[in-house]
Amino acid sequence: MAALPEDADVETSSDAYARRFSGAVGSYFLERQSAAVLDLLRPWPGASVLDVGGGHGQVTGPLLEAGYAVTVLGSDAACEARVRAWTGSGRARFLAADLLAPGLADRSYDIVVSLRLLPHVHRVNELVATLGRLARAAVVVDYPTRRSVNAVSSLFFGLKRGVEGDTRPFRVFGDREIEAAFAPHGYSPTGRRPQFLAPMALYRALGSAAIARALEGTASALGLTALLGSPVVLRLERRG
Repeated sequence: MAALPEDADVETSSDAYARRFSGAVGSYFLERQSAAVLDLLRPWPGASVLDVGGGHGQVTGPLLEAGYAVTVLGSDAACEARVRAWTGSGRARFLAADLLAPGLADRSYDIVVSLRLLPHVHRVNELVATLGRLARAAVVVDYPTRRSVNAVSSLFFGLKRGVEGDTRPFRVFGDREIEAAFAPHGYSPTGRRPQFLAPMALYRALGSAAIARALEGTASALGLTALLGSPVVLRLERRG
């Protein structure tokens, strides 16, 4: 049987997916995510960044504004739509290619970023191998961790779908599972930024960015987000 195509980024590059991050609550989510990514990339100012599956455009603008040279890799030409404001003006580049075999040389970019992708791909280890191969210095990924309310996510999937409308099933990872996947390719974790203690769907249902900020601010101050927050934005650096 032929392997299923890795095209989960087609959905995350869509206008429908972007609507999940609209309004004040969605802006808060993206603000937290961008802050985590930029903090983890701080050691490499002005680096070249390949954003694999990044047609959602969630970090394209912040990366460019921070001075990074950004290339977005999508599985289909349609994945350029939401980043065309930057690629059309030449501020960023877009490549359409197989996410697992994009035809790029080893260590083509200083940093490889991949957000909103790992929980939805069929061949996780192959994607991990590709991310590691293409990065010269570090890889930054995000994933829902079992060390959070995601440990029982299957029990509440129906409620989550009721709030978000078009939620897909997603894979939840153990922290060591991700680290072990990258280890054979010469990478070790060097930075971890858990984002939210409470489920994002809860804040979407409440519809209040003020409540989300207050609750998450308290959770962070108490150290709960660092222990149990999800999704995790993780930096792994190439050893040696």
